[in-house]
Amino acid sequence: MDNRFYSSCYLKYLQELDMRYCERNTAYMKNGVTIGIFILIILTSCQFKQQEVKQQTPTIDSTLQVKATSILENKLSELNALFGQIIIMEIQTGHIKVMVGLERKDSADYQPCENFSQAHESALIQSISILAALETGKVKLSDMVDVGNGIYSIQDRELKDHNWHRGGYDEISIKQGLASSSNIAIYKTMEKAFGDDAQAYFNLLNNMNYGKPDSIIGIANLKPAYFVTPKDSGWSDTAFAWFCIGYNQTITPIQMLTFYNAIANSGKMVQPQLYKDSTTVINPQIASQANIDSLKQTLEYVVTDGLGQPAKSDKVQVAGKTGTVQLEDGSYIVEFCGYFPATAPQYSIIVSIHKKGLPASGGLMAGDVFRQMVDYINE
Repeated sequence: MDNRFYSSCYLKYLQELDMRYCERNTAYMKNGVTIGIFILIILTSCQFKQQEVKQQTPTIDSTLQVKATSILENKLSELNALFGQIIIMEIQTGHIKVMVGLERKDSADYQPCENFSQAHESALIQSISILAALETGKVKLSDMVDVGNGIYSIQDRELKDHNWHRGGYDEISIKQGLASSSNIAIYKTMEKAFGDDAQAYFNLLNNMNYGKPDSIIGIANLKPAYFVTPKDSGWSDTAFAWFCIGYNQTITPIQMLTFYNAIANSGKMVQPQLYKDSTTVINPQIASQANIDSLKQTLEYVVTDGLGQPAKSDKVQVAGKTGTVQLEDGSYIVEFCGYFPATAPQYSIIVSIHKKGLPASGGLMAGDVFRQMVDYINE
């Protein structure tokens, strides 16, 4: 250790020492052995404190952080977006390797911002809704669903698929429904799995720790995810249909990434970390291994054959899910969340972009940022 560090600690000790006491106890102070013991105690304490500081090692990879910032800024500029995030996490440890937030306010340039505690609705829940349905044992991914012409009436509201103006998908499997982000296929699967017992769905989400963690060291003002449930006064006959596809809830990208990271990690959910520490397990197994494996295969299919194709990398096989929601003010959140390599995952990534107006595509917009980062990491 640097001798200057010892010197500064010793001087601090002398400043705090009552010198008058020392003057009245000359014999005590002249005892070299006693003084040596005092100094040793102080120096040991200082050394321990320095070790404590050293242990707070950031997990961020500065090289990846710079590259992610450049890729995200270029995409936000291209889309004339309001703000965006990209977060990369190490699958097994929960170490956050990249955490970039950019927004544009008054100036034309995008500026770094700490918007990581900002929660919003997210269509990325669709994969999680399907996982919950699989856990009931009442549905299989190969089950067929009739989504008709892409418009489905629920009470006095219409649930639409993104291609309703082109006539819809007609009959598709649940697997194909997830790959094509069919809102109707997702909801009809929920109907089959849960019937009128929407609370059973929310009980499963709770058991799977969806929306966790409530706090992360290094992220200010992070709050628990918010859900409208059957126990709330705001619940309605149509609330379940809109919740399971991404509405009636607010969740941050880092909380959503935590769940997808658990899927990639064979069901083990770990606490995200911005400072290196021992791995903390939030949930050792969010769902059965069989259903986790089935969902992982489907998330690969989303990228190879579904709307997630823009996220496909030529360098490594990836898996993930697109997500697009329209907020109350008419703006859109477009997202992609996934991981790679698909067969032996090492990193999970979420890209979340907030933009005004159409076009709005989680695959074409956020998925492209995901692909660029995957390609860079695998160069």
